[in-house]
Amino acid sequence: MFRTSVRFAASMALACSAALSFSAPARAAWPDKPITFVAPFTAGGANDLVARIIAKAVGAALNQPVIVENRPGAGGVIGAAHVARSPADGYTYLVGSNGTVTNSLIRSDQPYKDEALTPVALLSITPSVIVTHPSNPAKDLKDFVARAKQAKTDRITFSTAGNGSTPHFVAEMLKEASGLPVEPIAYKSGSEGVSAVIGNQVDATSEASIVTLPLVQSGKLKALATTWDKRMASAPDIPTTAEAGFGTVRIGHWAGLYAPTGTPADVLDKMNAAVEQSLQTREVQDALRQSSIEPGGGSRASFAEFAANERKRLGEVVKNGHMQTQ
Repeated sequence: MFRTSVRFAASMALACSAALSFSAPARAAWPDKPITFVAPFTAGGANDLVARIIAKAVGAALNQPVIVENRPGAGGVIGAAHVARSPADGYTYLVGSNGTVTNSLIRSDQPYKDEALTPVALLSITPSVIVTHPSNPAKDLKDFVARAKQAKTDRITFSTAGNGSTPHFVAEMLKEASGLPVEPIAYKSGSEGVSAVIGNQVDATSEASIVTLPLVQSGKLKALATTWDKRMASAPDIPTTAEAGFGTVRIGHWAGLYAPTGTPADVLDKMNAAVEQSLQTREVQDALRQSSIEPGGGSRASFAEFAANERKRLGEVVKNGHMQTQ
């Protein structure tokens, strides 16, 4: 009787175990379908270009197509909100930018919480170039500031792509670092802001090297300085803002991959590894550097630390420049 009861209990335990296994099947191996990278800006800019170059390589590494979907608007907020609300299943990612860490510091109407997005990988950093009209006699940023001070200029107009855009940060940084009356003039996009300088409607602006360098090389703009840590290999004659004596005027158009918070950690690790593998290929490095874009890379933790440091540093610019919306 005792042995029969033991055998019955064992069989019931085995049956229950089988039932539990049946009711909770193992998650399918990731990825088993196409992945989407959401670029929150229009096609043709640095963010979109980086997204497409890396999406192709990541797709090859993971043996699944990676589709780039443009969802522009509101300084990247529309695309970011879409990803923040997407299923946390590893198939939707945001190609974020500076605005991903600063928009909530500036906008009172951000439709999602920062915590809804999780950093995955730093993709690239694109230097910004401060430019002026070719008729301006200044030979570099140091000379530009010196001439403006000597002339006791009542204001320096600086076109931006709107409140909180990278050119807006450069304008506020330059104002604080130089003591000049730099006035941001908002346009609908970075390309419109650049066109305003070409048309001699404003004194200066800054934009990503992918936009400005071809215009500098064609003589339509004059480069004053690049705003990142080192000179660009594709334009080594352009000095950095630090070399001009304005080391606090420092910002780049970086791109980083974010996932909806709650995405499984093992999936995020695999995506980070696929990005890292892609960034090591000659094809990707050549494609990025052809447009003066520096490859990113590193762990999930290092990107999270980078993004947190940028938010803290740029948050001071937001505060000092009173960049918040009502």
